[in-house]
Amino acid sequence: MDLKWRILALAIGGFAIGTGEFVPMGLLPEIAESVQVSIPEAGHLISAYAIGVVIGAPLLAVFGAHLPRRRFLVGLALALLAGNLLSAIAPGYWTLMGARFLAGLPHGAYFGVASLVGASIAGEGRRAWAVTRMMLGLSVANVIGVPFAAWLGQNYGWRAAFLSIVVVNALNVAALMSVLGPVPDGDRTSPRGELAALKSLQVWLTLGIGAIGFGGVFALYSYISPVLTNEAGLEASFVPIALVVFGSGMVAGNLFWGRWIDRDVIGSMVILLVLMGIFLAGFAIASRHGYLALVPLFLVGSATALASATQTRLMDVAGKAQTMAAALNHSSFNTGNALGALLGGIVISAGWGWTAPSWVGVGLALAGLAILLVSIGVHRRDTAATSSRAEF
Repeated sequence: MDLKWRILALAIGGFAIGTGEFVPMGLLPEIAESVQVSIPEAGHLISAYAIGVVIGAPLLAVFGAHLPRRRFLVGLALALLAGNLLSAIAPGYWTLMGARFLAGLPHGAYFGVASLVGASIAGEGRRAWAVTRMMLGLSVANVIGVPFAAWLGQNYGWRAAFLSIVVVNALNVAALMSVLGPVPDGDRTSPRGELAALKSLQVWLTLGIGAIGFGGVFALYSYISPVLTNEAGLEASFVPIALVVFGSGMVAGNLFWGRWIDRDVIGSMVILLVLMGIFLAGFAIASRHGYLALVPLFLVGSATALASATQTRLMDVAGKAQTMAAALNHSSFNTGNALGALLGGIVISAGWGWTAPSWVGVGLALAGLAILLVSIGVHRRDTAATSSRAEF
């Protein structure tokens, strides 16, 4: 089977996951009204999903370590389908909260295993290319899936949006079973072997970069709908178009940064975090000027290529615990999701205005950069120590 079709089978899962993760952010007012809570309280549904990812990624990586990767992926895709179906039929706020948590559990493990599969079938020298192309499913979700589901939610109710995601989940299951074909399982490890990743300081530092630095994007994106309507003065019907703009930035970022990450993963991470802070500040300023806010919104989307950079970095520092490290990458980003949504809701509730989440995002991006600089310093220290021992 052609490599591009096999990567596409993996990317369909990313499309389904991205749509399911991000569509509530564009429908917070509708969901809040339906389940009779405030918009900041509805934002906790985003955090519930993210917490599910944080918990599910390491647990499923450990328990799935001995499984063939293709079979594991199919099982995760089925679990994603079930979680979104439960979200669509949840009768109230707390049952919806539980359904969003369950839907998040397979998220990190799916992306982690899919990244490893993509890298293994693409071969050395094209790992970041394969990961960024697989992650394009997530990016394209924000161009097509999220805006379409948001439109469905605004016109036919938010439950219709989740049902549309269930359809894509079913397509993902079918593609994995029919198109993906046999895949290398790499070095099979035990649960104890996968847990070995947690002993590496560089693994933890890389995860910290994602959890803190990427939280800046979610501080903005979690409240994009009320920011655009209340601060920029745009109509609610324009929100799906704004989501297309953000998603287009994600696609452009992944296409552009893939080859640079393969050449210099650390340097790419530095630049992306700096740009993320600049773009978030630009959005905070431009959001007071209507449609002008779309320019920095596109640029913020392009900086999400940081996810592919940290995924590649984890492959380099995790040793044989590849499944755990790859899954934890998405656990870290959803820690950022939960953190960004939480801090954004806090500053809004405190009366600091609708631009406040973007400024929170600037601070988080700079904090992520600081962690990366620590990681670089530790790497140089360890390299120097290794060289010194080699001389003796």
